[in-house]
Amino acid sequence: MRQVLVPLAIDPAAPPGGSVLSDAAGSTMGTSWSAHLLVPAGVRSNLGEQMQRELDGIVGEMSHWEPDSILGRYNRAPSGSWHALPPRFVDVLDYALQVAADSGGAYDPFSGALVNLWGFGPERRYNQPGFYAPAPDAVQATLAQRASLHPVFDRAGARLLQPGGALLDFSSVAKGYAVDRLAWCLEQHGVRHYLVEIGGELRGAGMKPDGQPWWVTLEGVPGVDSPATVAALHGLSIATSGDYRRYFQHGALRAAHTLDPRSGYPVSNEVASCTVLHPSCMAADALSTTITVLGPEAGLAFAEERGLAARLLLRRRGGLEERTTTAYRALLQ
Repeated sequence: MRQVLVPLAIDPAAPPGGSVLSDAAGSTMGTSWSAHLLVPAGVRSNLGEQMQRELDGIVGEMSHWEPDSILGRYNRAPSGSWHALPPRFVDVLDYALQVAADSGGAYDPFSGALVNLWGFGPERRYNQPGFYAPAPDAVQATLAQRASLHPVFDRAGARLLQPGGALLDFSSVAKGYAVDRLAWCLEQHGVRHYLVEIGGELRGAGMKPDGQPWWVTLEGVPGVDSPATVAALHGLSIATSGDYRRYFQHGALRAAHTLDPRSGYPVSNEVASCTVLHPSCMAADALSTTITVLGPEAGLAFAEERGLAARLLLRRRGGLEERTTTAYRALLQ
C-alpha cells in the first residue's frame, strides 16, 4: 500500500495568472540538476543561465574535486595561515560545525583525510586499480592526526585558520545547500512555484499548473522491496543517505561511503537508507548523513529530540524494516 506524506502547513496561493511552465537543466558536482518552474508573466531573465552560474560559483568555492576551489586551496595551505571566506562558504561551514557539535562528532566537515583514506575522495579511488582498504594502524593514525588539529573558525570575521593538514570535505552538505541556492535564485526573480533537484536531492514550493503539489517518490533501496511512499514537496526539501550508492566489499564489511568520524570506519549498523524531510535541503542533506552514522537507536533519538521528519530503512534478514520519527508520521495522510 502506498504511503502519502503531506506538509502540515499549506499555502493556498495559486500561481499568478499568465504563468508559464518552464524547465531547465544542466550539470554540476559530477551529477545533473533540473528545475521545473512556473514563470510569472513579465519575468525576462534567463533563469537557466542564472541557476547554472550560481551552481558554478558554489563548485568554485566548495568542491574538493577542484584543486583551485577555495576549499582545495585551504586544504593545501600551510600551517598558521588564515583564509578569507565568501558568504556562501561561511553559511555552509557554520551549519556543518553546528551539526558536528550537536551530534557529538558523528558528523565532521574536517574528515577529508578519512574520506581520502577509504578511497572516497578525489584521488586513489576505491574503484580504481591498485586500491586497497586501509590497515587498522592507518585508520588510527588518521584519527589521531584529526584529533590533534584545531581549525579556528572566525564567524564574525569570515575567516578560517589552517592549523596544518586539516582537510575540509563538504560532500554531505554542499549539494543540499546548492539545491537551496537554486530555490533562492528563483525566488529572487519572483518565482514561487517550482521543483528543483540535484542528484536526487529536491526542494519544492507552491504548486503545479493543475493545482497539485510537486509529488516525488521517496528513494528506496535498489534490489530490495521498499515501502512505496510519495511526498508533496510544498515548502519542503528531501534528501536520502544510502549505503548502496558508493561502496566496496572489504571482507565481510560492506564499506559504504558514509564514514563514522569517531571510529574511522564505514558505518556498519544495518542502516541501508535514511531520508529526511526539512524546509532546508542543506539541513536534510547533512542530517540524513548524521542520523545514518548514529544508527537506528541513537539516530532516531537524535531526530526525535529535534523534531525531525526522518525515515530509516534497516537491513534485516529477509528484507527491510522501516523505522520513522513522530514528525514523519505526522505527515502521513
